[in-house]
Amino acid sequence: MSDLAWVPQSCALPTEERPLRVAEWDALFAERLASVSRPQPLLLRLDLAGGEGVEDRVRDLVERESGCCSFFTFTTTPGQDAIRLDISVDQAHGPVLDALAARTSAARGQR
Repeated sequence: MSDLAWVPQSCALPTEERPLRVAEWDALFAERLASVSRPQPLLLRLDLAGGEGVEDRVRDLVERESGCCSFFTFTTTPGQDAIRLDISVDQAHGPVLDALAARTSAARGQR
């Protein structure tokens, strides 16, 4: 899903930087995604394999993403060998979460 049409107008990240940010998320998913679930319609839960520097990487990416896309709420929960990343949105941004869920599933399928 290289087309960025799903990125909402409310995203404040400059257009030219969006492909780079998407690539960062895709790399994280491809390298670390262990499981994906959707416990609620507006909540996406990702379990990421841990390792040296992974928690810092996730927190940095989440912080930067929160700065441009304030409609996301991120909750990171580090575990012994994994990091849980919960991503939630309001009703208006449900389709954005759907697109993100599709990206995670595609990345997981490529491994």
